[in-house]
Amino acid sequence: MPTDHPDQQLIDLMQRIAVQDRDAQSALKQLYDLTASRLLGVAMRVTGNREWAEDALQDAYLQVWRAAGDYRVALSPPMAWMGVIVRSRALDFLRRRRSERIDQSRELDDGIRETVPEEGPGPLDMAASSEQAFALHQCLSKLEARQREVVSLAYMRDLSHGELAAQLRLPLGTVKTWIRRGIEQLRGCMARYA
Repeated sequence: MPTDHPDQQLIDLMQRIAVQDRDAQSALKQLYDLTASRLLGVAMRVTGNREWAEDALQDAYLQVWRAAGDYRVALSPPMAWMGVIVRSRALDFLRRRRSERIDQSRELDDGIRETVPEEGPGPLDMAASSEQAFALHQCLSKLEARQREVVSLAYMRDLSHGELAAQLRLPLGTVKTWIRRGIEQLRGCMARYA
């Protein structure tokens, strides 16, 4: 007796979008209505700013429109696939913003580039991204709590070393040391997963 996939409605919508006919626009709207609030949360966690998150989400749905034909149920659930796209677009948005302040965050950007793909991901890239995200989560959990907090704030909130020091009321040298050591530990840990 066949059973439906738990995400069958989303899978069906993805298949309708992949056809790229008149019905595809309706399917995209339905997919948006069903998933946008959850995916906006993903973008908000990455960017920390609602306006930026909304921009990233819009870019993500354009990517879903273009790449729906590449989606494969066997590789990931639809929400995970779209979540990777949203996260990637949000990170792209932050990267563009960071490029204006590259002198303040060069060390952190190098660490991000090692774990995040630069171009829009295909299905195999998304599977690899999921593995990398898992590895990064595991590696972050191995950092001391304060060091993890400083690295996460620098990465997620795009704060400079000076802004972090002021916000956390720590000496600037301590913040710089924690970030440098944290990035070194993350690189070493991520290398073991590679």
